[in-house]
Amino acid sequence: MVYYNPKEWFSFIFKINKADTLRELFPLILAVSAYAGIVTYFLIDFWQLPDTSLLKKVSFIHQTIGFVFSLLLAFRINSAYDRWWEGRKIWGGLTNSSRNLAIKLKHLVNETDAAYFNYIIPLYARALRNHLRDIYVPEQSRFITINQDKHVPNQVASAIIENVYRLNKEGIINPEQLFSITAEITSFTDICGGCERIKKTPIPFSYSVFIKKFIFTYIMTLPFTWAFDLKYFTIPIIGFVLFVFASIELIAEEIEDPFGNDANDLPLDNICENIEKHVGEILA
Repeated sequence: MVYYNPKEWFSFIFKINKADTLRELFPLILAVSAYAGIVTYFLIDFWQLPDTSLLKKVSFIHQTIGFVFSLLLAFRINSAYDRWWEGRKIWGGLTNSSRNLAIKLKHLVNETDAAYFNYIIPLYARALRNHLRDIYVPEQSRFITINQDKHVPNQVASAIIENVYRLNKEGIINPEQLFSITAEITSFTDICGGCERIKKTPIPFSYSVFIKKFIFTYIMTLPFTWAFDLKYFTIPIIGFVLFVFASIELIAEEIEDPFGNDANDLPLDNICENIEKHVGEILA
């Protein structure tokens, strides 16, 4: 995730970073601009069509669907941002649950068990992060053995609840305390399920394809209507319009799965570090 000061917006105008869509779209912008130049040449210089040509009347169609198109793109980016923000709230819940679990265990367990939970609670956050990124990062530990071929977050949660039940059987944790602690551990699995729902349920395929086809058709037909009024100024204008519309779609595609390593994804590494830091401060 890119961290920035939103008050320094003027400097962003002249800065290009890896999150900027211009880098990815630049070859396509050049190609479409060249296409617009070719269309303009044939309409204006080669065929020398008059301004009263029927093609110019197509501009009314663009004006009609342009408003609907803008609403469609606005809905697209809003739906993607909702997924991004929901993911952030879920990981905020994991942070709170991890702290609460550590606080509840702090005054109940001895130093040996405290060291175990000091390791295993932050491990769940790291395991969930890696699980959502479809990777496995092995960790050498005397506290738990992980089978990477199975659901890793479930194995960590199972190890946590197993040791909590052991402490209950030993009389260290009474039934009332067990009920309170179990609620926090259960929330871990609920959080994992919420993240998996976001990751594994993208927007409907037909909706995504329709938007891309709509953008392509809209951009490719614009030179036939604007060439009569704008002449060769159509070339940069078409490139700019493509940049605006395609950027919205690219940004939406990136943030609708917010758990990866893209510049606009959630700062999961920092969240995991904070969980490890705060749990360590509590159980130290």
